[in-house]
Amino acid sequence: MGSLLDYFIGSSAITIFVLLLLSGYFIITFWIFLDRYYILNSRIKSESRSLKALYSGQSKSVASNSLIFTYLSRVNTPNKAILEAASSDAIRVSTKGLTWLSIIASTAPFIGLFGTVIGILETFSKLGDQSSASLSVVAPAIAEALIATAAGIAVAIFAYTFHLMLKRKAYELSSLLASQSEVILSQVEE
Repeated sequence: MGSLLDYFIGSSAITIFVLLLLSGYFIITFWIFLDRYYILNSRIKSESRSLKALYSGQSKSVASNSLIFTYLSRVNTPNKAILEAASSDAIRVSTKGLTWLSIIASTAPFIGLFGTVIGILETFSKLGDQSSASLSVVAPAIAEALIATAAGIAVAIFAYTFHLMLKRKAYELSSLLASQSEVILSQVEE
């Protein structure tokens, strides 16, 4: 704990700002992931049950908890346009936050690199004031500066991984909604 405190005391305001920004990114990344993962999973489960009831003939329409139920309840005869609108709206609402994960995944390494560059510049400016500098003096200072890059890469890895996981869940939801739409349209045509 003491070395972490020493690191912050010896760091510049820019380095601390970069690490705080990356910490915020990290928290936002996990918040978005947990929120959207729970929502997408629950919607996938309910749409899967609704589709199973349609396929087995237990129901002639989607379940009342389906995302497209409210759209279907407003029209006399289901049509392709209303079903596509319902599906599109459901996916749009379910995937909120994915853009932020993408932005975080692409910018976090650069923010970390910026913090490293500032740390290295500070190190060289401090070393310039000394009459001689050996590797034993330079290496620890450079290693401390690289913490920002490591933090940026770590945040980016989580953000990118979570983005892909949620994108796959959104695809599953989209497929379930499309399948239900096809079944409903086939029943209307009969």
